[in-house]
Amino acid sequence: MPKKAAQLVCSKKELDTLTMLANGRKVEKRLAERAKIVLLCHEGLRNDTISKKLQTTVMTVAKWRNRFNKDRIEGLNDKTRSGKPKKYDESIRNNILKLIEQPVPRGQSNWDGESIAKRLGISHDIVWRILRKEGIQLQRMRSWCVSTDKEFTAKAADIIGLYLNPPEKALVLSVDEKPSIQALERKIGFVETSSGKIVKGLQSTYKRNGTLNLFAALNVATGQIKAKTTKRPDFQQFLDDILQGISSGQEVHVILDNYCTHKKNEDWLQKHPNVYFHYTPTSASWLNQVEIWFGILTRKALRSASFSNTDELKKAIEDFINGYSENSKPFAWKKREVRGSQLRNTITNLCN
Repeated sequence: MPKKAAQLVCSKKELDTLTMLANGRKVEKRLAERAKIVLLCHEGLRNDTISKKLQTTVMTVAKWRNRFNKDRIEGLNDKTRSGKPKKYDESIRNNILKLIEQPVPRGQSNWDGESIAKRLGISHDIVWRILRKEGIQLQRMRSWCVSTDKEFTAKAADIIGLYLNPPEKALVLSVDEKPSIQALERKIGFVETSSGKIVKGLQSTYKRNGTLNLFAALNVATGQIKAKTTKRPDFQQFLDDILQGISSGQEVHVILDNYCTHKKNEDWLQKHPNVYFHYTPTSASWLNQVEIWFGILTRKALRSASFSNTDELKKAIEDFINGYSENSKPFAWKKREVRGSQLRNTITNLCN
């Protein structure tokens, strides 16, 4: 004779909770099934009848009947599991993290799982398990351009102040040069991939047909661009061109990269007392908004184009500038906080 199942009785509050769990759309499937089991148990059904009704096993029904009788609603949740015990101690972890900071084996450019395991006399599996846990990917690399300028904070604040709160009636210009733009000639068209997609195709080989330098000045207040293409760099001549028509009494604030700090530009400044230069910190050209515009120009007009000579390249740049200026808008500075970039040695920190 089969063993009689333990009687199960629910309070009204428990029935309401169980009904919600059994019918809730966002409730986990296994939790909903357990709630249905308990509700059918409350109705007095046998375990074998419930198992057939819910298409599960008699043992599963018995398990959740007994669990509910013991722990009520809380008993329907999975118990915390201790997990598989570690096969290594903290000293192995620390040894791995210290080793990958040491010089790599001769003939290798970086450490890998095999060389670490061989050096420490442990299995590959333990090495990769520890590296995964620490979030370290030995083959994946990134590069940073970190400003080491001691005056980074002051220079950045000066430039951002011009973006957010420029002097009244002053003209603020973001100026830079895009040197040696190549007139590349190559075949361009549309091709069908093996998956049937139609994509734009560029021939991998190309012919070089000369270069141009591009100077650009972005009006920070309006987003409009004044630019000039030249065969040879001539920064001062470009500044003279953009200052034409501007009253000598109007303040002009020019944001530019620190490479422009040589003496001849300082001499030019003395002849234009209404012009003020604001230099970006070293390795921080991203503070100069015209760099954003250079990126737009490259993406929309240069990257997937072909030019048989520099005249075609010049015309393409000028056409893009004319079209851009018709609908130009100022860039909005949204970064809330700018701090000097400091890369920390993450691996050392993990070891410590």
